[in-house]
Amino acid sequence: MRLYYNAIMKTVAKLFSDLIEIKGSKFIAHLIPMSMYDEEMKRLREQHPKAVHWVSAYRYLNEFDQIVEYSGDDGEPKGTSGKPTLSVLQGHELINAAIITVRYFGGTKLGPGGLVRAYAEAANAAYAQAELLPYEKLIIEKIECNYSNVSMVEYETTQKNIRILSKEFGEKGAIFEIEGTGENLEVFHTSLGRSIQPKQITRNSDDLMNTDWEKEWKPFL
Repeated sequence: MRLYYNAIMKTVAKLFSDLIEIKGSKFIAHLIPMSMYDEEMKRLREQHPKAVHWVSAYRYLNEFDQIVEYSGDDGEPKGTSGKPTLSVLQGHELINAAIITVRYFGGTKLGPGGLVRAYAEAANAAYAQAELLPYEKLIIEKIECNYSNVSMVEYETTQKNIRILSKEFGEKGAIFEIEGTGENLEVFHTSLGRSIQPKQITRNSDDLMNTDWEKEWKPFL
């Protein structure tokens, strides 16, 4: 399903979880950043080999600022688990976030209505633990600088609230991969001027599942 981005959305930067128990069945919900989804799903399946279901839902923005949504029941009756989990993400205006709920069967069937309520309650329990952040669209860039300017680049990233994702050293200098909002990156470039050369915008870092667009930057002359 594809909707469009609005300015009041929230997101999370790390994992938050909670557990509820209903008629012997345990539901352990994990609210995570979208970037952690694949790794966390793998970890939870390994950590809980005796669980019976790993239900999930997520919402993220693609390169067109459209909201892409997914929900999966993982063997539960259709529409009783993934959809109510997704509804929690929608209802709380969460974006670039996912919920994975691990279920241990307690011996008593809950029925379709009971499952819907249980998965929604578990997802809301994890949400209640979360530290929410206002959503800001992030951009990833690569920049190059001479060795003499490396310390200055590192200092300015800290001052301008820009995250260094990677750093490589070559014959002529260092190449940084950095991430920040468009506003912070503009201030960063203004501060450093000719000390750095933008190499390229590699991708919108919000678009975790669509990386088919790239924009080359012309070096500062």
